[in-house]
Amino acid sequence: MTDATTRGGLRPAPHGGVVAATAVLAAMGLVMVYSTTAPLALGAWVPPHFERQLVGVAIGLGLAFAAMQLPLAAWYRIALPLWAVGVVLLAVTLAVGSRVNGAQRWLALPGVGTVLQPGEVAKFATLLATAAALSSRDAIARRPARVPGSGLVMLLAVVPAGLLFLEPDTKGAALLMLLVTLQLFAAGTPLRLFAIPAAAIAAALGAALAFRPYVAHRVLAFLDPWERASSEGFQLVQSFVAFARGGLFGVGLGDGRQKLYYLPEAHTDFVLSVVAEELGLIGVALVLGAFAALVVCGFRIAGRARSRFGFLLAFSMTSFVAVPAVLNAAVVTGLVPPTGLTLPFVSYGRTSLLVSFVAIGVLLGIGRRETVSPPGGVRP
Repeated sequence: MTDATTRGGLRPAPHGGVVAATAVLAAMGLVMVYSTTAPLALGAWVPPHFERQLVGVAIGLGLAFAAMQLPLAAWYRIALPLWAVGVVLLAVTLAVGSRVNGAQRWLALPGVGTVLQPGEVAKFATLLATAAALSSRDAIARRPARVPGSGLVMLLAVVPAGLLFLEPDTKGAALLMLLVTLQLFAAGTPLRLFAIPAAAIAAALGAALAFRPYVAHRVLAFLDPWERASSEGFQLVQSFVAFARGGLFGVGLGDGRQKLYYLPEAHTDFVLSVVAEELGLIGVALVLGAFAALVVCGFRIAGRARSRFGFLLAFSMTSFVAVPAVLNAAVVTGLVPPTGLTLPFVSYGRTSLLVSFVAIGVLLGIGRRETVSPPGGVRP
């Protein structure tokens, strides 16, 4: 896939591959949210979850368009203020947030009748701020520079990650540190400096295993799900059953039975298992292929960015969507312990959906205005 350009020196158009991949994923999300929640709708003509997801997609498209219009210099200017907003939202959530299943991760919005998951906003804002910190010496320039601000980057990452860990949201904190670590790698950070984020992640996971029993239970379920098929390993075993029943072509859209109380999180964490059962390997390949196309196109946009900040931001926005998708697919197939991460665009979840659309808008904005198109691209 290549960037579409016009004659006469006009700016490149948004990358069609990113648009197409996002459209496929959002459409699959609507279909699967309807399929997984219709049996729970208690006779309603339209399942409430589907209705909310549809509204979320409509709003998300508007947010993506708005984010695409914002110049790169404007994103650079608002990076730290937006990070501060994310940290404040996390702190407010810790103080007065809604507690569900032992976790205080949601913030009710007065007069709106909905809830916000500030962790998603904070992760996006942190990647924006760390990209700005790593680009502070040549934010809008093309020439390469030594990696600046590594200490500031770790401070910007550790503060929201620590607040996420206290909610408790162990997987959210670990994911944020992983995304920042990937960003540091892309920025050319010396390998010796990766000992700091590695130590932070290891310490957090060690503390979670020691003081949060459910984390240890998830690890045990991963190690031997069949031994614990009636307890901690129940979801993972049912996910295996869904993949086995689906085969190549699936049992038919809407005809899956694992979503009928066998998979407790069928419309969120384990939605890919329902795709496997109802649409088979073909459906799974469509979803994962769309993510792969998004990654390839997103990294090509990053590689052609004129500035260091544009490169890091495009890389980070691509990773923001792609890394949770990889981890979610690994969880439902038993490759890593259950994490509770949703599948971007496909799983039900309005805050994640809206923030993912904003990330795509930022990526398309960089592709439209901030890229060059020499043969093979030029890396910052």
